[in-house]
Amino acid sequence: MFKLIPRRSLIIYINNNRVIRALRHYGQIDYISRRMHYVVMYVDQSDVEKIKEKISRLRAVKKVELSAWPDLDPTLADLELTGVYQLHDEDDKK
Repeated sequence: MFKLIPRRSLIIYINNNRVIRALRHYGQIDYISRRMHYVVMYVDQSDVEKIKEKISRLRAVKKVELSAWPDLDPTLADLELTGVYQLHDEDDKK
């Protein structure tokens, strides 16, 4: 039976595109921006910290960041409470 494994995306900033081949050993590459020099990669949630450390030690890697997507509230309720996002009259008409 098929079992879902929770995954997390990593955003990896690179110096040159040659390191992309080495990154394929650590997870599934979803997107490569050759012009802006970053890679979006998915790894298993249980191995995120271990893989992040290994990738950050590679010579051509500048920085490794975790994606903030799972931590965001999809309802935007917390943004209204903090004052970052405020409802306007145009929003009520929709």
